Amino acid sequence: MMRIWAHRPPLLHLGLFIAAYVLGCGFAQLLAIVPGTGISIWPPSGLFIATLVLASRSSWPWWVLGGCLSELFSNFLWFHSPLPAAFLIYVGNALEAVAGAWLVNRTCKRPVRLETLQEVLAFVVLAAGIAPIVSATVGSATLAWFGIQSQSFVTAWPLWWIGDATGVLIVAPLALVVFQNWRGKAQFSTARWMEACVLGLIFLGVAALSMSGYLPFAYIIMPPLLWAAVRFEFKGAAVTLILLALITAIFTVTGAGQFAGDPESQKHKQIMLQLFLAISAFSALIVAAISRQHHLAVLTLRQSERSLRELVEALQHSEQQLSQFVNMVPVYLWRLTPEGEPNFFNKRLTDFFGLDIADADRPDKSRLAAIIGTVAHPDDATSLGDALNRCVVTGESFSMKYRLRRADGMYRWMEGSAEPMRDHGGRIVQWYGVSIDIDDRLHAEEALRNRERELSLLVDMVPSHLWRVTPEGELTLVNKRMADFLGLDSGNKRQLETVFDTIFHPDEAEAVWQVLRRCLRTGETFSMNYRLRRADGVYRWMSGRADPLRDESGRIVQWFGLCHDIDDRVHAEEALRRASDRLAQATQAASLAELSASIAHEVNQPLAAIVANSHACHRWLSAQPPNIERAKITAERITRDANSAADVVGRIRALFSHTSHARSPDDVNRLIGEVCRLMADEIAAKDIRIQRDLEQDLPSVALDRVQVQQVFVNLIRNGIEAMDSVEDDPRVLQICSCRDGRDAIRVEVRDTGTGFRDPNRVFEPFFTTKQNGMGMGLAICRSIIESHGGRLWTTNNETRGATVAFRLPLAPSEAS
Repeated sequence: MMRIWAHRPPLLHLGLFIAAYVLGCGFAQLLAIVPGTGISIWPPSGLFIATLVLASRSSWPWWVLGGCLSELFSNFLWFHSPLPAAFLIYVGNALEAVAGAWLVNRTCKRPVRLETLQEVLAFVVLAAGIAPIVSATVGSATLAWFGIQSQSFVTAWPLWWIGDATGVLIVAPLALVVFQNWRGKAQFSTARWMEACVLGLIFLGVAALSMSGYLPFAYIIMPPLLWAAVRFEFKGAAVTLILLALITAIFTVTGAGQFAGDPESQKHKQIMLQLFLAISAFSALIVAAISRQHHLAVLTLRQSERSLRELVEALQHSEQQLSQFVNMVPVYLWRLTPEGEPNFFNKRLTDFFGLDIADADRPDKSRLAAIIGTVAHPDDATSLGDALNRCVVTGESFSMKYRLRRADGMYRWMEGSAEPMRDHGGRIVQWYGVSIDIDDRLHAEEALRNRERELSLLVDMVPSHLWRVTPEGELTLVNKRMADFLGLDSGNKRQLETVFDTIFHPDEAEAVWQVLRRCLRTGETFSMNYRLRRADGVYRWMSGRADPLRDESGRIVQWFGLCHDIDDRVHAEEALRRASDRLAQATQAASLAELSASIAHEVNQPLAAIVANSHACHRWLSAQPPNIERAKITAERITRDANSAADVVGRIRALFSHTSHARSPDDVNRLIGEVCRLMADEIAAKDIRIQRDLEQDLPSVALDRVQVQQVFVNLIRNGIEAMDSVEDDPRVLQICSCRDGRDAIRVEVRDTGTGFRDPNRVFEPFFTTKQNGMGMGLAICRSIIESHGGRLWTTNNETRGATVAFRLPLAPSEAS
């Protein structure tokens, strides 16, 4: 129910339909002039069918309901039939309209315009011929059943059928015109309007004269009726038909027309009236359809002519564009006839030759032979002509490289090809060819080949083994050096594919493959050392490395690798390692000897003092009476010297074992004084004068007291011994101390001896220029000073003698 309600037509349209339906019933009642025969024309049938033809099928119930109300109301006003009879009659009329509209819509394309002969014939046969059978049958049966107007079924049925058919033929076209052009505007020219007016006057005049009986023949109206149908097509036919029906009705009702008469002949007159209107309507509609079809054909022909003209212009434009395109293509295009005669060069080729296609014509040669002889290189002319002639004869495709002469006389290499164009029967109608200038490409390829040869030569000269594998690990290239090493034929691809399986040493083969597979999978750089089997079966160590080559998207396209022969280096490194081990053993032995010598050197002085004091102690105890006090003092010195010797040994051992002893801040000047007092006897015995130049208030230095004392003792003793040969000049040993910068002190021991003969070797262990020296003193002194973070150096004085100086860093708290 909601679905039907949703498709209800506008109320205005439905109201107009009801009003027109009621007026149609009134018009039909007006023409019911034959007593006992009912109506002669039923206009509502045409209105009903036209409405349903144009309306959507879902809205049909609304129009059927509107028709029902209209007809029952009309029955109340004019027909006065019993309500059941009136309803049954309407049922027949509604079935007629529904059947006619459904058949027309099924047969004709929507929207139905009655513009073709097929549509008009379908409309006449289905809507005006078949559909009224339903209403005539139902209506005649109803009249007979209810005994209305004393009609029998047989006598009422023909009049009913003709009346409904006439109503359909006359009213339905007008209704379709009105419905379809409700909001349209007439687009007639002035001449057409004048023609319509003249036609209207003629039509009305002829109709009035013929229907009034002044003209003996009613069908004389046909010429102006057909004129309207021809000139104004369906609209003209519809309008003139409704005017004809009105004029006919007026004269018939008034009793002045040809179809009015006495009651005995009225029934026959009514049938003639119905036939007249039906034949007029049928004729006008058919002629209008033919005229419309002719007009549409003319329009179609004109449109086709216009389209053809536009197509020709488009083709001309396309041909012009194609010509421009052909001339813009950066290749040389040419065309041959099926017989092989050139008949087209594009502009680029004409400019290249410097001549047009007709310029090469020779009276004694074909055009093709003349052009080839003119522009082809002498070495290529014969083969080019033979190839083209063979293709023309056999129909095979042409493809060849040749040289053509440019307008400036230069020959350039071309790559030419041609294909035949065949018609539907396979016959060759044209040859289309193209020549591409490949001169630059050939030279570039030649240069590239030369570069490849050079690169190949360089690769073979590289003192390494080069190889290339695919991203899947397949060996595809080795350089000549590697091929010779492995005993391969570099051109044997099958041999390259299998060589990887046998060339690695069994001890490294699995590891090499694991690393190589991981690099192929991850793209990491391959790098490792391994052994490769040479062609003679000897394995040699190689240092291999490979990197991937990627394209612009980062995809690996190749792997390039090289391996260096490091077998000699590996063996050399092994020999060097063994030599290093032996040297370390020798160094340990030398260190042991140096330690022994150092101990012997440093302990010699305390031992000498112990021996001297022992003799002195023995003398004091052997004296009469024994001098116990002096003997005790001497014994205490023996003990001191023994402890000193033990400390010296311990410090030397610590120095060689790099063991550090606790250091404490101490005054260097005080240490110098103690050492001088300790060696006073020796200094005095050598007749040497000690000259001390010590800077006062020197900051303390963190040092090992015993080791620094050793340094002073060695330096003073070296100075004393250096002055043993000095006899005429005074023997002076100068000891100086001073601040050296903000964070160190410096001590110098300067003698007036002979100086150093070989200053560069004075710190070498066991190097000495003394007859009884061991060559360890300065070496031990430098080791002690350097262990304190200082530096010791020597230099010969400008006048005579030498100076040994050292520098010791201050403690952090003393630095300023």
